[in-house]
Amino acid sequence: MVPSGRDDGPSVVVVSANAADFVWRAGGAIARCAEDGAPVTVLCLTYGERGESAALWRSPDATLESVKAIRAEESAAAAQALGADIMFFDAGDYPLRATDDLVDGIVAQLRRLQPTVLLTHAERDPYNLDHALTHEIVLRCRMIAQAAGLPDRNTPPLGASQVMAFEPHQPEQCGFVPNRFLDISPVIERKRAAMKCMDAAQGHLIDYYEDLAVRRGVQAVRNGAPRTVTHAEAFQMVFPTVGSTLW
Repeated sequence: MVPSGRDDGPSVVVVSANAADFVWRAGGAIARCAEDGAPVTVLCLTYGERGESAALWRSPDATLESVKAIRAEESAAAAQALGADIMFFDAGDYPLRATDDLVDGIVAQLRRLQPTVLLTHAERDPYNLDHALTHEIVLRCRMIAQAAGLPDRNTPPLGASQVMAFEPHQPEQCGFVPNRFLDISPVIERKRAAMKCMDAAQGHLIDYYEDLAVRRGVQAVRNGAPRTVTHAEAFQMVFPTVGSTLW
């Protein structure tokens, strides 16, 4: 990975469009980083209160605020299970909009946290354009946070944080070609616990992402991982890595 300029070790920021995206797609990575001693902060742009909470809206008493409250409680519990901090921006989904306030808020957090790695959505997702917009927002905020001439002189510019896209729900339709597999076998129970936290709104996805982790584990072994690897997550790096050797 390319260091971001932190002098106290690596750190990770996850930018999740909706309340549960970070759990399904990067829960294992979050738990592994946390267990390895790297602080992880999830920036949750929305609660997924409109587009990803259909089960909650079946209640005749459901309101926008009640759905948001449930999603916030679920997500906070999941982040705790994974060992991460979480912040909610409540930017509104379906549609998400890249307002000045949202961009400024993310930039401020990137400069404060100085992440080594940014995890977020893939560049394309024709099924959920809020996911694709989040990818663009992350790249734009990374660019802005690197600028030395921002009015904020209390935080240093962001360094060359690597951006890694986590796997979309339907990767073939999104042009997602993974170039990094992460072994999450040691933390799969923590990911399972986090996924169970999302049961009220999106419990139907638990089996899907359990199976996906097994399939990616098989692929990781085929690509050189030890045969002890049983579960993995897939990522696509946006920027090249830099090293002094080819291995």
